[in-house]
Amino acid sequence: MQNSIATVSLSGSLTAKLQAIAGAGFDGVELFEADLLADTHSPREIGKMISDLGLRCVTLQPFRDFEGLAGKQRKGAFDRAERKFDLLPELGTDLLMVCSSTIAEASGEHERIVDDLRELAERASVRGLRVGYEALAWGAHINDHRDAWAIVQGADHPALGLVLDSFHSLARNVPSASILEIDPARIFLVQMADAPLVTMDVLQWSRHLRCMPGQGGLALAGFVEALLRIDYDDVLSLEVFNDNFRANSTRETAVDGVRSLIWLRDEAQRRITSEGPILPPQIEVERFGFIEFAASQNEAPRIEKLFRSLGFTSAGQHRSKAVTRWQQGDINFVLNAQPDSFAAAHAATHGASVCALGLCVRDIEAAQVRARALKVETFEQPRSAEERSMPAIRGVGGSLIEFIDETADTEAAWAQDFVAAPSHGGADAGLERIDHVAQTVASVDLLSWVLFYDSLFGMRAEPQVDIADPGGLVQRQVLRGEKDDFVVVLNSSANSRTLSSRFVNYYFGAGVQHIALSSRDIFKSVDEMISNGMEMLTMPDNYYDDLTARFCLDSDLIERMRARQIIYDRDANGGEYFHCFTRAFERRFFFEIVQRCGYDGFDAPGAAIRIAAQSRLKLLPG
Repeated sequence: MQNSIATVSLSGSLTAKLQAIAGAGFDGVELFEADLLADTHSPREIGKMISDLGLRCVTLQPFRDFEGLAGKQRKGAFDRAERKFDLLPELGTDLLMVCSSTIAEASGEHERIVDDLRELAERASVRGLRVGYEALAWGAHINDHRDAWAIVQGADHPALGLVLDSFHSLARNVPSASILEIDPARIFLVQMADAPLVTMDVLQWSRHLRCMPGQGGLALAGFVEALLRIDYDDVLSLEVFNDNFRANSTRETAVDGVRSLIWLRDEAQRRITSEGPILPPQIEVERFGFIEFAASQNEAPRIEKLFRSLGFTSAGQHRSKAVTRWQQGDINFVLNAQPDSFAAAHAATHGASVCALGLCVRDIEAAQVRARALKVETFEQPRSAEERSMPAIRGVGGSLIEFIDETADTEAAWAQDFVAAPSHGGADAGLERIDHVAQTVASVDLLSWVLFYDSLFGMRAEPQVDIADPGGLVQRQVLRGEKDDFVVVLNSSANSRTLSSRFVNYYFGAGVQHIALSSRDIFKSVDEMISNGMEMLTMPDNYYDDLTARFCLDSDLIERMRARQIIYDRDANGGEYFHCFTRAFERRFFFEIVQRCGYDGFDAPGAAIRIAAQSRLKLLPG
């Protein structure tokens, strides 16, 4: 199949859109009529521009409210169509896409619609052109692709074919299995779009919330599987209407589009066979291998002090670089203060911060192949011949995700780069592993990063949750890998006054805002951390006064929690969640200490209390 995208899916001028589409590696483009009308180039110049960029103009669309009219209105509809036919050769396409009528005066009589489309197809064929007919989900009479297919069959003209659109079909719960009854030779175009599963007017849903495959909840893999089963092998095109995409980078949205189609075809193909030209399987992450912090040589000692207060101990000094390893339980932190390095550049931009996540995977080579196929930017840090190679890809905010061989001997691998150093650190605080990593991203980029994690790692997106912030609402998206040891939480906000938005602005981009570390006994952990000099985020007394009413907790337990600034949640099954937060380092990142007792969630009410507490402390300027 050829990859295509409609120009309406992207922001910017038509020229910028076409350049981004070609640069992302698409094969074709659907020219949206509004983009044509608003551009200053002639149709012939636009057609040449498309061709010169190595693209194919798939169709001009949409041609609206054509069929089922009478008298002067019918004549006017055919006159309009003839004018559009004049444009097609100049644009370099032979296909006009006709949407089912939405106007009240259009007749729903089957034979009249068949006659209109047969005549239109005949007029097109005289010019060597074709007509594609699409059922809009809100069409006045034809709003189901099965009915549109019946119209195409009834007209029985070689220049008339069907246009399938995943959104229009799945929004109306039309079974994808019905595609198996369609002759693939009569399908002239297939358009793809995902969408979140919400209950709202279908037209508004379509116009504002469509998204790329993998960013919503529609069953797109089953839709494409049906196409593969009937041997459809023509154009698969994205038609996405989304307010965020119209405000986002044209180039980045185009790359997301290609990535989503590659991922979608791979998912559909796997439903049919494990053989053939499909990607390596989604990357299975066993756990976080390490988290790397970048710091200047001036800030590095302060980060080391922070690690010691958390109970970490120095576990090694790099053989040739200003890089140290810190360890507690199964947690490894790397502190990189090496000048003239990726970490140094990251620290120069963002200040001391997380610059890389090390992920333990089963097959590094397959992970690299999948990443490259999905248009993910790879990165190779300069290393000496003796150093361990860790292939990397670009992650959130330009940070790195480095792949570590899960099967390698862990300590032997560390010993390749690090030598034992005099042990110094605070008292062990009983922290065992990384529970999750929270990354804050710009609101317009949230869907892009959901697609990134899903397409690469097969992470399951939980329903999005709104968190109250004194400055507005924060959207939280939890992503879970196949293993419980790989969880990423994405936070974003469209309101510039929220903590999330201020972090992105102050930090000069997206990045890791907090790291959650699990404890076997949070009360002992916090006591040790305070003894080591850690300052905890202070929670309001009103919160603790309310716990008795909410959960009927023992008063002694509440006082123990109050003394350590630990907050609490309980789920419907009785699972308990104890957690608390450190003060932020230089307004950039902070740590969460968690103890889970049969609880898998993330305490949305507690997150609102935490954000309010941080806002009172002016975690970020403004």
